Amino acid sequence: MMNHVLKAMCLATLLPLTAIAADDMTPWYVGGGVGVNNYQPNCDQKTMKSCGEDDPYAWDIFAGYLFHDYFGVELGYRQLGRAEWVDYSNKLNDVGAKGMSLGGIGFWPLTEDWSLSTEVGLLNYHISNNKQYGSEYYSDSGIAPYIGAGVGYDISENLMLQVKYRRYENLDEDKWKTLAMESNYWGLALRYRFGTQSKTVVTTMDDDGDQVPNNLDHCINTPSNHKVDHHGCTVYKNIEESFNIEAKFANNSAVVQSSAYRDIKKLAVHMKQNPNTKVTISGHASNIGSSQYNMELSEKRAEAVARVLTAEYGIAKSRVSYKGYGNTQPLVKGSSMEANTANRRIEAQVIGTKKIAVLK
Repeated sequence: MMNHVLKAMCLATLLPLTAIAADDMTPWYVGGGVGVNNYQPNCDQKTMKSCGEDDPYAWDIFAGYLFHDYFGVELGYRQLGRAEWVDYSNKLNDVGAKGMSLGGIGFWPLTEDWSLSTEVGLLNYHISNNKQYGSEYYSDSGIAPYIGAGVGYDISENLMLQVKYRRYENLDEDKWKTLAMESNYWGLALRYRFGTQSKTVVTTMDDDGDQVPNNLDHCINTPSNHKVDHHGCTVYKNIEESFNIEAKFANNSAVVQSSAYRDIKKLAVHMKQNPNTKVTISGHASNIGSSQYNMELSEKRAEAVARVLTAEYGIAKSRVSYKGYGNTQPLVKGSSMEANTANRRIEAQVIGTKKIAVLK
């Protein structure tokens, strides 16, 4: 009955012949493997009196069909090698199994080239025992389940090298009740898949025309004349910027006139819009009076403007500094009314960086 079931399963593997793979890589593959097989019971167990010379080398050939990249079916022929031992009746046993296999195999990719695999299936085996150098011969056929696992490496798009382990159960000789065995197999397999990998070209929309497709673009509406990075966002550069204002004072006075508030407010707005800037307030005096007095007066004038900037317009004190220069830096030389009015002043030098877009 089990033989008929196995034959039906083998015929079922022919059904995918009607399918056509959309990829240039076909679902079909072939391969072969070599390894060593260890039958149980064996010479390591107490039921054996002594060992003969084993021929543990096993091999198999197979063909498979992949329903997709992660699961398929495999049909093959396996020769599991032979083992010799002397039992407690002093008779030499010479045992081996071979047969057709059919199973399912699954793949789990680890990286682009490495993968894990598992398999489960049935072996339609023929087992024989050339006992006493063939003077006694026992054989039988049956169905043995097996499971397996492996690690694979893609040498190329078609060729895969695998390390495999399989465990076979119920390799029994039931006809004469002389054998009840299992086995462990370790080996290497080389698999070849037919076809070539398709070179799929994916086209996507690029709404802002910056050569970065929409699915990768983090800034979907960048201006057409802006240089962009690999995320599709504008590339910026930092430049230094200078901002100047002037404030006038009455003679011998450090009181900030109301006419100066308009310029101070403009300075405050500019600094709030550019939070990485700092300002230096410079106070200047006319050429009337002593140099020492003018130096002190210009310092007071600079401090008064700095106080308006921090107290009334909320600019942090850490961003504001001031210094008096007296009459050492006149705009107009001399002591005329025009010269004194021009030199009695405040200057604010704003220095910082400003981001501007890099253009194509």
